[in-house]
Order: sequence, then C-alpha cells, then structure tokens
Amino acid sequence: MKELFQHAATTHGVTVRVAVNFLPEQSRIEAGKWFWVYHIRIENDSDRTLQLVTRHWRITDGRGAVNLVEGEGVVGETPVLSPGQSHDYVSGCPLATPQGSMEGYYTFREIHPDGSQGDSVLVPIPHFPLAAPATAG
Repeated sequence: MKELFQHAATTHGVTVRVAVNFLPEQSRIEAGKWFWVYHIRIENDSDRTLQLVTRHWRITDGRGAVNLVEGEGVVGETPVLSPGQSHDYVSGCPLATPQGSMEGYYTFREIHPDGSQGDSVLVPIPHFPLAAPATAG
C-alpha cells in the first residue's frame, strides 16, 4: 500500500512529511480510547549534514487538553542525514477523545565534515489532525 503524505513543511532545507491513519483495531472506543499511527519522512535537502537530536510534540485532544512530549531522537534513534538523504519512522498516538491534533518540532545538530558539531537547527513538524471516522452507535 502506497502511503500518501497528507501534511508537509519545509524549513532550513529540511522537509517533514506526515501521513496519519486511524487504527480501529488498536482502539477501544467503548473504553474511551482511540489510536492513530503516523508515518514521518524527514528529507534533508539542505547542503549540510544534520543529526536529529530531540523531538518536541504538542498533542491536543478533542477537549483541548494538551500533552507535551519531549525526548531524545525518534523511536530510539538519532539519525544522521547527509544532504539528499531521508529518514522514515512510524509511531503512534492514543487519545481519550475521537479527535485531536499533533504538531511540534525537531532539533537537529549540524555535523561538519571534520566531525565537529555546529549550530542547532529547529525544524517544525506540521500540524496534523487526528480524527476518527464517525461510527454508528
């Protein structure tokens, strides 16, 4: 199945693409739990080598409650992207409401050709909705 990236943003030559899907088989609607999976592709179209160092997420549920998530890397990795390279990963998000949204940013560190570290680069993750399809009750 070819995945369609519905959301994208480019900053400092780095493009972040997002595809999101509701997973009814992972959700327990009767228990008030909805689950989405999202696929992220990070494309380095800059002329610099960059290492993804941290992620920062703002997850908002349908009631307006905000959960801030910060951590090192993505799914246990801190990938290094040379110019022209991309990195894909898949993760998930549970919510206690059938709608919500996610957005955030990654912090990258520039890696110079001699291996030394350069400036930090903040790259926004585009806002994307989390919306379960309406179900007949």
